[in-house]
Amino acid sequence: MTRIIATLIALTAASPALAASGPFFSLTNTNFVVLIAFLLFVAVLLKLKVPSLLGGMLDKRAEGIQSELDEARALREEAQTLLASYERKQKEVQEQADRIVAAAKEEAAEAADAAKEDLKASIARRLQAAQDQIASAEASAVKEVRDKAVTIAVAAAQDVIAKQMTAKDGSALIDDAIGQVDAKLH
Repeated sequence: MTRIIATLIALTAASPALAASGPFFSLTNTNFVVLIAFLLFVAVLLKLKVPSLLGGMLDKRAEGIQSELDEARALREEAQTLLASYERKQKEVQEQADRIVAAAKEEAAEAADAAKEDLKASIARRLQAAQDQIASAEASAVKEVRDKAVTIAVAAAQDVIAKQMTAKDGSALIDDAIGQVDAKLH
């Protein structure tokens, strides 16, 4: 600091443009008075430790800025960690959704196959039931035709027998039938 003061004094004394009229080290010389006031001002600032206070304030500000930067870095790292976590979760959810869709498609295909099989079985049952009804109707129709044929044959035989039979032959047949019934019942 003293070197600066000495340099200032030397510059003001050596420069003829800055020199006032009269001797330099006189209180009438404004340059000398300004120099003394400046030196007193600098001395007061040094005595009150203003440079160290300013340095301390700047250090505190630098520490505050550094702590804010550290906090910002920590927040950034935390945000990146959260982002990575959410991306992993999103990927897992997407994979799970894909598995659910695949399972649903597979179940739908199985359900469609089962429905086709059920439909085939239902058609086969209905077809079998229809064939059974047809067979039953055929059997009923055949039985009905046979019954009619038997009825017609009996009526025709009755007519033929009635025309050829006499009363004596009829009584003998009745007695013979009663004998057969009596023999079967006892």
